[in-house]
Amino acid sequence: MKSQIIQSFGEPSVFQYKEISKPELKPGHVLIQVKATSVNPIDTKVRAGAVPAVAPEFPAVLHGDVSGLVSAVGEGVTEFKIGDEVFGCAGGFRGTGGALAEFMLADADLLAHKPKNLTMEEAAALPLVSITAWEALFNRARLIPGQNILIHGATGGVGHIAIQLAKLGGATVYTTASSQEKLEIGTRLGADITINYREESVHDYVQKYTNGKGFDVVFDTVGGENLDRSFEAAAVHGTVTAIATRSTHDLSPVHSKGLSLHVTFMLLKILNKDMHKHYGEILMKVARIVEEGKLRPLLDSNIFTFDEVSKAHEYMESGKAIGKIVLKNSW
Repeated sequence: MKSQIIQSFGEPSVFQYKEISKPELKPGHVLIQVKATSVNPIDTKVRAGAVPAVAPEFPAVLHGDVSGLVSAVGEGVTEFKIGDEVFGCAGGFRGTGGALAEFMLADADLLAHKPKNLTMEEAAALPLVSITAWEALFNRARLIPGQNILIHGATGGVGHIAIQLAKLGGATVYTTASSQEKLEIGTRLGADITINYREESVHDYVQKYTNGKGFDVVFDTVGGENLDRSFEAAAVHGTVTAIATRSTHDLSPVHSKGLSLHVTFMLLKILNKDMHKHYGEILMKVARIVEEGKLRPLLDSNIFTFDEVSKAHEYMESGKAIGKIVLKNSW
């Protein structure tokens, strides 16, 4: 089968086209005829060698997000049949093959039926970011109706999904972005208040919107110094949940406010087979919400093909994308 592989870690140019063997069907798995995938920050980190512990063996087929058609069903699989349209985050990491190929072998527990009202490209944008947002908001932060939440990164992959899910969860949603265009998108996604973090300091918007008390929940999808700003924005006994914490921070504000800090690293459950079914269940819930018209992925206007994966990774690392970067299989 056709594929894009890497033989070593490196820059985006390290991708190369190669004919490789089609994966062999295994019990509990399905073989997916891949129609689309999307780029997530973890994909660029795996490619660059920044997280070798989660990288597959060389030659490696990367990318976890996938949408496509079931072309074969392994022993014991009852949820799916040949021809079903599915989506999931199901490989591209240690011990698995990824989506940058004609076919992908996937544990059926990591998949769900594709929402009927989405294209394959739209569906491929959802799995990792929707699972991450769901885990962070509902399983870690325990968001409840009536709380106020500050979500950093209105138009980011996780951020734009988190806004929509938090509204569905009954919260009052505040979100940050760096431009008027992104703020307007945040409003369209359902945010109650949008904040230009380049024009307003944390102190100023905490005073303006919470009378200095801070937010019940702060969801940091950015990382780095923004985690420190999240501590500053949180209320006493508030909750901060984050997805990018490979960094060093002063935890004094966490202590002085009695904050709860939660980290969501969604790959852990992909690398642990016993936890796979939980992600499939989240995706089934997400699919229902999408079909009800209450959740939509935000796609960047640039759509790439699998042969343009190097360009897609360069674009991701440029920081210019608004929403998810999607690649369609044109082979």
